[in-house]
Amino acid sequence: MQCWKCGASLAALTLPLGRRDICPSCRAELHVCRLCRFFDPHVAQQCHEPLAEDQRDKTRANFCGYFVPRPDAYRGGGSAVAQGARNALEALFGASPKQD
Repeated sequence: MQCWKCGASLAALTLPLGRRDICPSCRAELHVCRLCRFFDPHVAQQCHEPLAEDQRDKTRANFCGYFVPRPDAYRGGGSAVAQGARNALEALFGASPKQD
């Protein structure tokens, strides 16, 4: 299982995840909708579980009793895409782009 935010391994954590568990790498809360197997940004309330209460912030810890972590929650590419956008803006305004 990986952190939904940074992709770090969560193998050292014991299941079930508690509401206060955090990623050891990025300190993101883990008992969140984004890490749940029922999370889907393409459905109403972004959840496939019809009995679950709606959670406003899908990236904050909650008390949902239907929470089941999913191993493929990390989508990746966020920092690479952001760096590419920064480089394009810097090139547009005359600054030299940074290299990784």
